[in-house]
Amino acid sequence: MLKEVIATRFITPLREGGSLPGLVEADDFGTYVLKFRGAGQGRKTLVAEVVCGELARRLGFRMPRLVTVEVDPVLGLGEPEQQVQELLRASGGTNLGMDFLSGALGFDPLAFTVSPEEAGRILWFDALVNNVDRSWRNPNLLMWQGQLWLIDHGATMIWHHNWPGAEASSARPYDASDHALTPFGPDVAAAAAELAPLVTEDLLTEVTAEIPDAWLTDEPGFDTPDDLRRAYARPLLARAAVIHERIEGTK
Repeated sequence: MLKEVIATRFITPLREGGSLPGLVEADDFGTYVLKFRGAGQGRKTLVAEVVCGELARRLGFRMPRLVTVEVDPVLGLGEPEQQVQELLRASGGTNLGMDFLSGALGFDPLAFTVSPEEAGRILWFDALVNNVDRSWRNPNLLMWQGQLWLIDHGATMIWHHNWPGAEASSARPYDASDHALTPFGPDVAAAAAELAPLVTEDLLTEVTAEIPDAWLTDEPGFDTPDDLRRAYARPLLARAAVIHERIEGTK
């Protein structure tokens, strides 16, 4: 299970990207980028972060460590910005934290070079989880200690916003024409040969077990959190074997 920490101080909001995460200190003396359960799509965004982040880690990608962060809404009482106050009040309970990589630089496709092998692996993974938020405008990649790190997977697996249509949605091709790494000649075939066999039912069971029950309860159409965990695993297992053949816009 993900490590559990308690937020002890809200440091500052982070205004990059489409959401408003924040930087917090926790009771383990760590500093984390906090993703609020009360923001945007709420807990489904956090579920996507966990499923994709933990799957990426197990497939050998560099991902900041994820933790669950317990937030007391009183942390927002001293915040001068109303938006931050409202987010903290709406996010009491279990939220998501990501290790803060101090000194990391946002990836710039014009400033950094990526090998076709690494570009192919990342593009294949993004196709697997249907990541629509890795464009050249907002790569959601960091350069830290000379290496490329993946972050921000909240805009993935769009089928989980409409479970009745999930099967049809997850069968659609992946459009890579706007992907940040398409210009680097990604070797998707090699990535698929390496990574697809690793995406097994056992691996996905392990990954989805990391999702806190609190983010899975009361989902319409599902009796238990484990039923919903299996629903998250099924499209990924089906896509892994064939998604390299359904990637469009790389030429």
